[in-house]
Amino acid sequence: MPVLVVTGASRGIGAATARLAALSSWDVVVNFVSAPAAAEAVVADVEAAGRRAVAVRGDVAEAADVEQIFAAADALGTLGGLVNNAGIVDHPARVDEMSAQRIARMLAVNVTGSFLCAGAAVRRMSRRHGGQGGAIVNVASTASKIGSPSQYVDYAAAKGAIDSFTIGLALEVAGEGIRVNAVRPGITDTDIHASGGEPDRVERLGPGLPLGRAASADEVAKAILWLLSEEASYCAGSILAVSGARALVP
Repeated sequence: MPVLVVTGASRGIGAATARLAALSSWDVVVNFVSAPAAAEAVVADVEAAGRRAVAVRGDVAEAADVEQIFAAADALGTLGGLVNNAGIVDHPARVDEMSAQRIARMLAVNVTGSFLCAGAAVRRMSRRHGGQGGAIVNVASTASKIGSPSQYVDYAAAKGAIDSFTIGLALEVAGEGIRVNAVRPGITDTDIHASGGEPDRVERLGPGLPLGRAASADEVAKAILWLLSEEASYCAGSILAVSGARALVP
């Protein structure tokens, strides 16, 4: 069966995606940076579902680490998919309070990392390179539509880049057997909010959202698995909002 690389798969949407992928007969590379125990727990869940998995430490912003991640995929089998999920936020701040170091790291992980991983995937999956085709799903954000003023303008801008990246890469490789799409989650109940200094963000904002609650990681992961599947065989360059009607108006 084909191999799926999921970046940032030790928690949240990435972990949910890896677990659901196993139920859809994918073998999974579980990428992580700083939570080996959590990544190994995801591996155990994938294996309990009857699929193979391996946890691979790697910073997607580092080209050498990306090659290690994809070398692990090569060792498992034939790469068939990539989920560009790894991403970071920082503490809420205005633009005039942001340091160059913060902005550089935000773009390195959220944008450069997606480019590097997609490049490694294309080199393996594209028919231009002798591959068998496949699918890439990028994890975007409704932040790109609302700008996140006085909070995460840098994160929103990075996710806006992912929107453009999805469209451009989709056009670039559609004729080579690779479908590229994205999901655009709204506020989702994961611990990324705590890492940005707002552990209560879901509880605070959820009731005011159009559906009256935040999304679960599984709800977003199901959309990702659909885009990876043959059921989405004519989807390329699509950005699927999984936002509960939040930020639907450009």
